Amino acid sequence: MAGQRPGGVTLVAVLAWLNGAIAIISGTFHLFGDGFGSLAAWLTIAIGAITIAVSLGLFRGSNTSRIIMTVVFLLNATIAVYGVLTFGNGFWGPLIQGIIALIGLGLLWTSKANAFFD
Repeated sequence: MAGQRPGGVTLVAVLAWLNGAIAIISGTFHLFGDGFGSLAAWLTIAIGAITIAVSLGLFRGSNTSRIIMTVVFLLNATIAVYGVLTFGNGFWGPLIQGIIALIGLGLLWTSKANAFFD
């Protein structure tokens, strides 16, 4: 890790951390509503914990975390394109999801971000 963390990387890391925290909270609420045997609730909690771990890696400058987030953003963008083209879940939701994914990708791969993650 070289240099100071760029603001764009910090933004992506904070948003990922918040997403993970919300997933854990949501999964916990589902455990109480659906019962402690709910696989979906436990998976949501696990995904939230992994998301928080990846976000902490972004804060520290872990290139592995950046690659994981890149894959997630690429998957989100692909799903968004499919959603926009098929109008399966409306138009605006997938479009916004795709735009956010592209912005996240851009922020993680700027020249300043590259210097930080090297």
